[in-house]
Amino acid sequence: MDRIEFMKHYRRFEKGSITRRDFLRLTGLGMAAAALAACAPAGGNATEPAAGANLGDRLDLATWPNYHNLKNFEAFTAQTGVNINVNVFGSNEEMLAKLQAGGTGWDVFVPTNYTISTYVKLGLIEPLDLSRLPNFDEASFEARFLAEARVAGDTNLYAIPKDWGTTGYMVNTANVTDKMTSWKQFFDLTIEKYSGKTTIHDYQLTSIGNALCYHGYSFNSVDPAELAKAEEILLAVKPHLFAITSDYQPPIRNGDAYIAMAWTGDALQVKRDIPTVEYVLGSEGGEIWEDNWAIVKDAPHKDAAYAFLNFMLDPNVAAEETNGHGYPQVDQRATALLSDAMKNDPIMYPAQELLTPLEFGAAVCLTDENRAELWARVKSA
Repeated sequence: MDRIEFMKHYRRFEKGSITRRDFLRLTGLGMAAAALAACAPAGGNATEPAAGANLGDRLDLATWPNYHNLKNFEAFTAQTGVNINVNVFGSNEEMLAKLQAGGTGWDVFVPTNYTISTYVKLGLIEPLDLSRLPNFDEASFEARFLAEARVAGDTNLYAIPKDWGTTGYMVNTANVTDKMTSWKQFFDLTIEKYSGKTTIHDYQLTSIGNALCYHGYSFNSVDPAELAKAEEILLAVKPHLFAITSDYQPPIRNGDAYIAMAWTGDALQVKRDIPTVEYVLGSEGGEIWEDNWAIVKDAPHKDAAYAFLNFMLDPNVAAEETNGHGYPQVDQRATALLSDAMKNDPIMYPAQELLTPLEFGAAVCLTDENRAELWARVKSA
């Protein structure tokens, strides 16, 4: 089975249109599970806490599209008997709304750096018990990203960085002949030349943020006048979009779209199969981000949640995550295990001059009413 066929079945599984049993049967992973368990690197304490505890048979994970190496999930299940039920979301606003509504049944979720303080304030997560995560070595984590998993004035750790990346856009140069380097070109060329062939995120932080960058404003601006200018370009481009979606790999892969607002790993995954795809960071600025492993405060399977996090924090397992999804690691132990080709990949590790203008998302963007209302108007226009 080739990668494209595999990803087709994986997306059906993520969306719930096929069962886990059918997914394993169609992809052959069911037969491979035992072999994966045998060959998966143990790396210290990766499996011992999980294997020695009564963890039940279920773990619910809320995460992003195309964001995990399924080999690791299958190895964890084979070793512990805990099946991972994946819930896929396209924005942090969706995750927050679901948790605030209650009754999600989630155990582990993957929030982005700028949301942590809000989750703490709302009492939706609590400090992690690091004694239950022996594979976590704080000294091995890059300080700039680890700082994002804390709250100002609080020494507790509420989440552990999973990986990091940037927000840019993919361009299939087989179809797009213009050299693209900026957010101004992204929006203007969609309107002028590539109408119907572009996607933007179904996510106010990035879609509004990049529209702000178009005008030279901060990615995180909540200034009403600046937001009005961002809304102007979003409304102008909307009739020319193929879709507003955070699961944009399918239209790029099948040729329905030539240009897509994108995150690091998606761009790398697509480029593996379509070499003519390039990844662009807008010269005006944009987003650098870090995602985290976090445990829901009222997680129904908390023992399994800690066992899962400890498993995923094993450097060998974390490196396999990156080998599968293409997002750079925060744990230097895992980074050291990557191939030289990955360590030098310009999508994963852009040149410093491209990274310098980027901003971490700001907490205010998650709950700012003006941004929320702007996005609602754009979606409904």
